[in-house]
Amino acid sequence: MAFQQQADPVSETPVDEPPKKSSRAGRNLPAAIAVGVALGGGLIAILLFAPYLWLALVAAAVAVSTYEVCQRLTEAGYRMPMIPLLVGGQATLWLTWPFGPAGALGGFAATVVVCMIWRLVGQGLNHAPQNYSRDIAAAVFLATWVPLFASFGALLIYPDDGANRVFCLMLGVVFSDIGGYVAGVLFGKHTMAPAISPKKSWEGLAGSLLFGGTASVLAVVYLLDKPWWAGVALGLMLVITGTLGDLIESQFKRDLGIKDMSNLLPGHGGMMDRMDGMLPSAVATWIVLTLLA
Repeated sequence: MAFQQQADPVSETPVDEPPKKSSRAGRNLPAAIAVGVALGGGLIAILLFAPYLWLALVAAAVAVSTYEVCQRLTEAGYRMPMIPLLVGGQATLWLTWPFGPAGALGGFAATVVVCMIWRLVGQGLNHAPQNYSRDIAAAVFLATWVPLFASFGALLIYPDDGANRVFCLMLGVVFSDIGGYVAGVLFGKHTMAPAISPKKSWEGLAGSLLFGGTASVLAVVYLLDKPWWAGVALGLMLVITGTLGDLIESQFKRDLGIKDMSNLLPGHGGMMDRMDGMLPSAVATWIVLTLLA
């Protein structure tokens, strides 16, 4: 979710062609706002009028994000079992519909098993695979990071108040992101993790806590009719998971020496650059609203 900047090699700029301007947060702000409004408007329409289309939306995001990460790892020299990851990711998600959490667990486990076999026989059994452990570790990480985490977002829609549960997730994450962005741009002076994400500041984290926590409390109380303390717990969890999700993806991209997962979404990067904080936040939301509230 948080847009990261990395130093690019120095290039010559024509005298009569000034460099493009960007916001202090490093984003193409008009493009980012336009894409964000379009995505948000579509999501609201789905949750209001056809809630179960949320599953199709999550499934599409999982497929695109998985493909993006696989492509980047392949470019870095990994041999990724892309087909099992793409098919297994969809199975992990859609099996939640008839079987709930057990379906997600079964789909994930089957994906891992198939990936292990696929990578083993991929070069032929007469030739020992090179970097097998490294590639399987990356595959298991990806299967966990994207489809398994996303399946918790799918699980939110099944209860009678499922659309409102998804709204609680989205409102908490979005307002946490807004609060972090605004406070970081206006007041950010003390960097949180300069070696990973130079744009993140402790002031931004405070803004995330204020905005995200307030939005979560209001959403839980008025949309779900649950106690205010559940909103406090949800807001705190969403800020933590959203922030750490951003940092995890930033470190992942730094390991690979890339700026974005792709250029699919103007002003945001790739689909995974939008999903980074949302995925662990979906897990946190399901835990709080299902097990704690």
